[in-house]
Amino acid sequence: MPQSLGKLYTHLVFSTKHQQDMINTDIENELYPYMFHIFREFDSPCLAMNGAPNHLHCLFLLSRKEPLCKVVEYVKKRSSKWIKSKGEKYKDFYWQNGYGAFSISGSHVSTVKMYIAKQKQHHAKNSFQEEYIKLLKRYEIEYDERYIWE
Repeated sequence: MPQSLGKLYTHLVFSTKHQQDMINTDIENELYPYMFHIFREFDSPCLAMNGAPNHLHCLFLLSRKEPLCKVVEYVKKRSSKWIKSKGEKYKDFYWQNGYGAFSISGSHVSTVKMYIAKQKQHHAKNSFQEEYIKLLKRYEIEYDERYIWE
């Protein structure tokens, strides 16, 4: 087969270091478009992004040329550097070391987009930790809770 074809939808979730509330409306209005641009640079277009003050959800198409870990590393590194340039209150900004990545069927893309769009309402009732554990369980991902919050 001479062509490499694929369409891998990925729901990416990651938090700020120690789940600190550092993503406020002041910064997210600039951050999200900037991160969409970063994903596009890595040939992994982002389809939806939203979050809460301590974490983000991104739905993107994974590049056929780059591994997931490289895309995530690039997005987090570039966006962290950018956020730190936004003033004194962001000088100590960091993303957590890890992330959660979940494959999404094409038939569930609209459902995941809606879920991501409603993050602020969702987190008025549920903590990030509760949500993240539910996702890990839903996708049957084994984890050790001692290490997922570092």
